[in-house]
Amino acid sequence: MSLAAYEEFVFGAMALNENDPVAFWRKKGEEQARLIERLEQSREIRIVGPETDLTLSIESRKFLNGDGMHNMPCGEVFTGPIEDSANGEVYFGIPVAVGGREVSGVKLRFEGGKVVEASAEKGEEYLNAMLDADEGARYLGELGIGTNYGIPRATKNILFDEKLGGTVHLAVGRSYEKTGGKNESSVHWDLICDLREGGELYADGELLQEGGAFRGYDFG
Repeated sequence: MSLAAYEEFVFGAMALNENDPVAFWRKKGEEQARLIERLEQSREIRIVGPETDLTLSIESRKFLNGDGMHNMPCGEVFTGPIEDSANGEVYFGIPVAVGGREVSGVKLRFEGGKVVEASAEKGEEYLNAMLDADEGARYLGELGIGTNYGIPRATKNILFDEKLGGTVHLAVGRSYEKTGGKNESSVHWDLICDLREGGELYADGELLQEGGAFRGYDFG
């Protein structure tokens, strides 16, 4: 992108082109709070998509509301999954850049919460080094759900990409204590699963999101 195009990209991601950005974020925060209320009543989350069918438990865990009060851009809700609950496979189709290294096409298979198989189309050696950093690095520390539809595409900047509306992100490694998460690790690495084409998100069997669009929630 040119500098001018990137300026517009950033302004759109932060809703600064809205007539009243403060009112926009307040409304989004309220809508995210409604989603959190539903999620905190749930026991199990299921993520389905291309090369993806993963279940994990969030029972009794607290979701935090990323509504623009702590960092920008924002637009997410997130929690720490039950540490031994993840089972199944997940494909992270959005590339990430960490420490100058690009990692893309990541596939993980979980059993009893632990990553037991891992591969990547690019950066596989680095992926495995991260997962082998310590005992907690192969367990999940975060489940995040992006709600920012003002971000039009991924740019390999995790602070933007993890907020993309229609995606979920899972972090291997350290949990946030405020969510009730207990996993400890020197690693906290977000990987992004794109549900905008053929993806579905369920809470206790109820379809919350299909093809990247939420059912019953308006995130603007």
